Amino acid sequence: MTIQWFPGHMAKARREITEKLKLIDVVIELVDARLPLSSRNPMLQEIIQQKPHLLVMTKVDLADETKTAEWVKYFQDSGLAVVMVNAEKGEGLQKISAQAKRLVQDKMQAMARKGIRPRAVRALILGIPNVGKSSLINRFAKKSIAKTGDKPGVTRMQQWIKVGKDFELLDTPGILWPKFDDPLVGFRLAASGAIKSDILNQEEVACFLLRWLQTHYRQQLFTRYKLDVIPEQEQDVLLRIAEKRGLLRAGGVVDGSAAAELILREYQTGMLGRISLEFAGDHGESRGEVSNPEAAGEVEGVIE
Repeated sequence: MTIQWFPGHMAKARREITEKLKLIDVVIELVDARLPLSSRNPMLQEIIQQKPHLLVMTKVDLADETKTAEWVKYFQDSGLAVVMVNAEKGEGLQKISAQAKRLVQDKMQAMARKGIRPRAVRALILGIPNVGKSSLINRFAKKSIAKTGDKPGVTRMQQWIKVGKDFELLDTPGILWPKFDDPLVGFRLAASGAIKSDILNQEEVACFLLRWLQTHYRQQLFTRYKLDVIPEQEQDVLLRIAEKRGLLRAGGVVDGSAAAELILREYQTGMLGRISLEFAGDHGESRGEVSNPEAAGEVEGVIE
């Protein structure tokens, strides 16, 4: 499967971020707690240069709690400041502003010593599409300022949002990177909902997810889909779920496409349970495999 999605507005956003960087005190990077490494943009360090950096793990309510705790330690051991949030419920927001202010404390004190009038801390929020930036900003601002949606690519322009008197956020469109060197990264992003579904072969993505569930979260498959046995091949699992849910085409043929859409939707909304797609103990390398790596092809993006 080839994943191609790097729209023109993302390329424009990257240029605009670079231009605005001189106004920024701290960068707040949002990652999906279910796939913390795969949802990190490898171009980010190049973009933000030496700015103070706070990592915020979103969607913690959808991720495996034990695995999330391991990821927090993994990032902290690498020297990053880390905060976990549930943007939908507003949990952890105060920790973000507190940590951001702590990271720029020396800069603000140096400005005060020079007689520069105190001003609000300016934070840049970065993250891939559909990672929860807009929900987090709306919670911060306590009103609907940023557009939200369950599809990636909702935010299309930069905007400044004031949060109280001493904190300002610069929202930006979600930015993917031009090429996924590891096909598994593309599959994880697709399964999580970070890439628009209308450009994907959903059956291939669902089979990838089923393979991971068979290996690491087998009980969730049994429980959610009331399976008496789980076939070895994920394509057979897909068809078995279609049969169980009554997803049939004309003539009573089971509809694998409808089952794939169902499975991905139920994973993305948490109906399958709290499931992480990569583990810190693997250092970002999945123990699950694409069932047919040759079929995965090159996973890349393209600038429109």
